[in-house]
Amino acid sequence: MAIPQAKIDVTEARLSALTAPEGSGWGEGARAKALQRLRDMGLPTRRDEYWKYTDPASLTQAEAPAAALNSHAEEAFADIDRVKIVFTDGRFDSAASDDLGLSGIEVEQLADALARDIHWGREIYGVLEAAGQNPVQRSLATLNTAYAEAGVMIRVKGAVARPVHLIYRSGSENKDVILHHCVKMDEGSDLTLLESGTAAGRLNSVLEVDVADGARFHHVRIQGRDHERRVNTHVFARIGKESLFKSFTLAMNGVLTRNEVVMDIVGHSANAHVAGACVGDGTDFHHDDTVFITHAGVGCESRQVFKKVLRNGATGVFQGKILVKQSAQKTDGYQISQSLLLDGDSQFLTKPELEIYADDVKCSHGSTSGAIDEEALFYLRSRGVDLHTAQTLLVLSFLADAVAEIEDEGIAGDILTRLEGWLVRHRH
Repeated sequence: MAIPQAKIDVTEARLSALTAPEGSGWGEGARAKALQRLRDMGLPTRRDEYWKYTDPASLTQAEAPAAALNSHAEEAFADIDRVKIVFTDGRFDSAASDDLGLSGIEVEQLADALARDIHWGREIYGVLEAAGQNPVQRSLATLNTAYAEAGVMIRVKGAVARPVHLIYRSGSENKDVILHHCVKMDEGSDLTLLESGTAAGRLNSVLEVDVADGARFHHVRIQGRDHERRVNTHVFARIGKESLFKSFTLAMNGVLTRNEVVMDIVGHSANAHVAGACVGDGTDFHHDDTVFITHAGVGCESRQVFKKVLRNGATGVFQGKILVKQSAQKTDGYQISQSLLLDGDSQFLTKPELEIYADDVKCSHGSTSGAIDEEALFYLRSRGVDLHTAQTLLVLSFLADAVAEIEDEGIAGDILTRLEGWLVRHRH
């Protein structure tokens, strides 16, 4: 079927502003296949079903909109013993990064890995992204596969003692950055991956994760605090038998953020959790979480927990789907999306979905939106708690279920501290 001319025009305009990455080896072929898939699909427009709540124009236009830098942003996870991998303006910054010679892990720069004739990344780079295009097209991720020049390829062979922290720094108001990371978790391995920082005024990032049998992967990222940034991210995960995959995102500020997670649970008795906490202020704030989880293995659990706090005309979006294949008996799928609207001008748009072909399952979804509980607020005020402190406590309590998905107490504590700081800064 021919794609609409409007999608062709947007796609070709975007491509005309990009320079094809130089390279050889197997990566050249992977990029060429992605570029052809991109032209076959076309970049999204507002007419696409999964973009009806979010206008992708600023993500697909040829030139990145200017975005003022936030000079007051402090580094996240600074008190946690971690290994730092730093990208500055979309390029690996070796001087700011730590020694990557860790026990149980191999780390390579994306460009180096793609240039090799033989590499384990051939089984992951662009492969999980391509699989994630069905049944919903995610062509911004395909654009990433075709044009990404920077990122890391991480192979985890054992239990890694310290978290690996990907740090994104920006020194330009007009930077347009494309980053692509791949993680291969060998059987029984264990890794915590952290991400934080504002890479650019406009960021397109992809993370592909292959979790082998019995492996454990923990992912925690912080997006913020630059007010004018535009971000589109994709996480593609393939999850094996008796393994664990957990991903949590904290989002603060920004003009437009669209985070997509696509998980394919292929092994039996696996657990896959994805969660997010979002706080937004102002009519320019638009935050979209779009999640698609496919159950193919027997006796697996998936959990989606998303909480958004919105004020002064901010907009939040949640689109979440659980697909249970006929083979996925004894599936336990849970999905909850909730918003706390701190005024009458903000809005929360939601589209929860279940599609089930197995007959022995336990699946549920729910979505709610409302204001702060006045009875709880009165209770705190009657016991001498001032108004702003009482509101902060209730908001943190509302977000607690999402933050609780983080297993590491130190990392969870860092997230809660940042949430409380945002609430204090945005008091009115």
